[in-house]
Amino acid sequence: MKNISLLLLRISLGWLLVIWGADKVFNVEHGLAVANKFYFGFLAAESALQVAGVLQMLVGLAVVVGFARRWVYPAQLLLNGASLFAVFKSVLDPWGWVFTGTNALFYPSLIIFAASLLLIALREEDTWTLDKP
Repeated sequence: MKNISLLLLRISLGWLLVIWGADKVFNVEHGLAVANKFYFGFLAAESALQVAGVLQMLVGLAVVVGFARRWVYPAQLLLNGASLFAVFKSVLDPWGWVFTGTNALFYPSLIIFAASLLLIALREEDTWTLDKP
């Protein structure tokens, strides 16, 4: 049961990065709008956004198959941490009682971040990976 759980966690978290990366590559207008609204305009240039999207997709695919986990898990944590930071008001106040413009749909960013930490903590327990001898 542990191996299946870690595999499903790895696939779901990695594929989320693939989806987010693909959005930057193939739906540039949306990616630019997200960059401007949530990330202070960081990477709000079409070519930079697309390069970042490709890199994000590669990290996501590596997470899915369990390749180079020592390097891609911290990268995943950094990417998911940036997302959590970008929507932290929605995590603290999902119903907008204190902060304006919050959205309860962003609360799972905290869960995604916690799951990313869990993958790092249980890296040695996860044996169904490409980088496990």
